[in-house]
Amino acid sequence: MIIVLKPNSSDAVVSHVLERIEALGFTPHLSRGVARTIIGVIGDEEKLQAEPLLAIEGVEQVVPIMKPYKLASREFHAADSIIEVKGIRIGGGHLAMIAGPCAIEGEAILNEIAEHVRDAGANILRGGAFKPRTSPYSFQGLGEDGLKMLKAAGERFGMPVVTEVMDPRQVELVNRYADIFQIGARNMQNFDLLKEVGKTRTPVLLKRGLAATVKDLLMSAEYIMAQGNLKVILCERGVKSFEDSTRNMLDLASVPNVKGLSHLPIIVDPSHATGRPDLIPALSRAAVAAGADGVHIEVHSCPEKALSDGPQALLPKAYALLMDDLRALAELMGKTIDVVEGVTV
Repeated sequence: MIIVLKPNSSDAVVSHVLERIEALGFTPHLSRGVARTIIGVIGDEEKLQAEPLLAIEGVEQVVPIMKPYKLASREFHAADSIIEVKGIRIGGGHLAMIAGPCAIEGEAILNEIAEHVRDAGANILRGGAFKPRTSPYSFQGLGEDGLKMLKAAGERFGMPVVTEVMDPRQVELVNRYADIFQIGARNMQNFDLLKEVGKTRTPVLLKRGLAATVKDLLMSAEYIMAQGNLKVILCERGVKSFEDSTRNMLDLASVPNVKGLSHLPIIVDPSHATGRPDLIPALSRAAVAAGADGVHIEVHSCPEKALSDGPQALLPKAYALLMDDLRALAELMGKTIDVVEGVTV
């Protein structure tokens, strides 16, 4: 349910309402606007009745939320959520341009790629230290050494960094180095992992599962948010289909679909969706035109030597040309791409 408080409620009134909700055995989630304050109430739906909530002093209205994803729904938060990471805003008209190698392979090559993508206009650096691979014999990542390299590169080039966490036991370690957790497609319904990152206050980039519906994706976001971490960024990265000319099928309809159902920002990953660098520019432009809050692209300066997913990586020059297009498109649509400090684009 959502509790709507009376206009211009004082801090004392808000505190009283929160205390009463907790005393009734429910979990409150506060959202304050300019004139209105609303409180999402989470708990046993059979015990969630409007009458005792309406009796609390300061409460104006109690509205049931019909969707199973309560905190992720537009009913809980009508306006687009904006998530800020080290001065870079995501959502609400602000586009995240995430770029970097699939896997962190070494300090020199990571710094080379980071400099290229930053100069092209990327504002968040990506790189995998732990790599979930289809084959157990493939490169699995550099682990903590890779995390140290990623953090150092982010600091050197003034970019927040995002990297994948694969296991609840890795959360504390990854949290020391990363500015954004990435939950990969294979782990979208790893509920223990979702709960663990939900206990932190580090933003989470949550990728859609290989066969997941939009509702499944939003329910996974709910797992994170129910633990208190409301900083969730959704990612459409393609789903499995019968088509075999691309790695997956990019569901661009999910972008406006999610926008209608949820206040959370959603970005698109055309690299994993297609597995083909020749398709990435067109689908990146289409994603922004569809309303996405950013794009997530793999870039490598020598794809033929990449230890992971080299065939789907863009070369730095191609990425720079694409960023020129995306900046023009963003301006046309009235959107903003925040620039990292010290870079003029």
